[in-house]
Amino acid sequence: MEIVLLIAGLIIGLAGGAVSGYLVAKSRIEARQAEARSDARSIIEDANRAAEATRREAELAAKEAALRMKDEAEAEIRRRRAELSRVEDRLESRDEALDRREEELDERRRELRRWEESLEGRDSQLQEREAEQRRRLEEISGLSREEAERRLFSSLEVELQDRLGRMVHERTVEAELRADTEARRIISTALERLASEHTSEATVKAVSLPSDDMKGRIIGREGRNIRAFEAATGVDVIIDDTPETVVISSFDPVRREVARVAMSRLVEDGRIHPGRIEQLVAKARKEVEKDIKNAGRQALYDARISGGMHGELIKLLGALKYRSSYGQNVLAHSVEVANLCGIMAHELGANVKVARRAGLLHDIGKALDHEMEGPHAIVGGRFAKKHGESDEVVRAIQAHHHEIEMETVEDVLVATADAISAARPGARRETTETYIERLRALEDIALSHRGVDKAYAIQAGREIRVMVQPAEVDDRVAAKLAHDISRQIEEELEYPGQIRVTVIRESRATEYAR
Repeated sequence: MEIVLLIAGLIIGLAGGAVSGYLVAKSRIEARQAEARSDARSIIEDANRAAEATRREAELAAKEAALRMKDEAEAEIRRRRAELSRVEDRLESRDEALDRREEELDERRRELRRWEESLEGRDSQLQEREAEQRRRLEEISGLSREEAERRLFSSLEVELQDRLGRMVHERTVEAELRADTEARRIISTALERLASEHTSEATVKAVSLPSDDMKGRIIGREGRNIRAFEAATGVDVIIDDTPETVVISSFDPVRREVARVAMSRLVEDGRIHPGRIEQLVAKARKEVEKDIKNAGRQALYDARISGGMHGELIKLLGALKYRSSYGQNVLAHSVEVANLCGIMAHELGANVKVARRAGLLHDIGKALDHEMEGPHAIVGGRFAKKHGESDEVVRAIQAHHHEIEMETVEDVLVATADAISAARPGARRETTETYIERLRALEDIALSHRGVDKAYAIQAGREIRVMVQPAEVDDRVAAKLAHDISRQIEEELEYPGQIRVTVIRESRATEYAR
């Protein structure tokens, strides 16, 4: 029983302690909550005070910015108004000036109207006087108006012819003084910067033999070897008494070169029979074709051509290596013309690229003219156009022999460079018949003009001297005659370089002393 009471007492004590502890803890918690609420209220109040202060500062800043913008806008408005005021002042002054000008113009119009009325009156008076004077002149002279006009026009025609001759002479002298110096400078500069060697070409090639016994082997039994060689190459093989030499003749330079290479290979090889001939001719043809392509590419490099070129044009350029014109190698001539064109185009400010390409390709038709009909300038121009060359280059090619009319500076430069290259000493040779025919044509042109007594072509056709009859041609008309002869020579003849026309008028007075 005591144990039970003891346990009960312990339980009651523990329960009381727990209740008292709970009450103490609850009171502490409530105190802390009250303290936290107080802290929260103070924080909220501080935040509200800070927000209010920030709002006030923002409002002040906004007001200051608005005031500043307002001041700036008002200043801009004042500036614009001042500018508008100045513009209005200027416009008003211009309006006043225009009003004054208009008044002055009105006054001038009125004055001109008065002058017109006065001039109309004078004109009518002059017409009446002119009619009266014409009537009196007809009565005094005994000539009608038509007869007087005919005599007047006849005298004027003679006077105008004299004036025309004098003007031609003066203009020619003036043009020569201006142009000769510049032309000589440009051409001499081009020639000094470009020095090319000249070699003469022929229609035959000589092949050296180690001995005369080789001639018999080349001919073969009953001539079968030489016939096989000529059939394979298309050339003529000439075997004569010339020691240790065989001559290959052909007007086709490419065939001639193929035959020369093939013959040299046969002589070196020593095995000469129809089968071997066909093998070596085919091999020589391939070598020559390769050499043609290399020559074309080298020509592009020597002529300083950039931008590329069609393969067919390069091949034809290389073929010109084996062609000649009056003994002048056509490929070397084309490269020289291209470089001359480039130098002169640079001096004149023309298109250097077009001038060089046209100069290099100007004789490309000579590699085609045996296959296509027409002048080589037209044929070459068409071929160049077909293979991608520009219209400027094509026109310069076709115009360099005046087949078509020249239109640009580049056209003239190509024709000029072609003439310079052909006319250089040692560049070309002419046959005797061509030379004599050209001299005779020059003299015939001069003799066809009225008043010409004699004409002599001198200095290998570079100058023609014309003797005129002094009674029919005076000094002023002589200048016009020289001009007309030179123009006719340019239109009717083809010649390298230039031809000087000199008209000589000699007056003689003879008297006998008895």
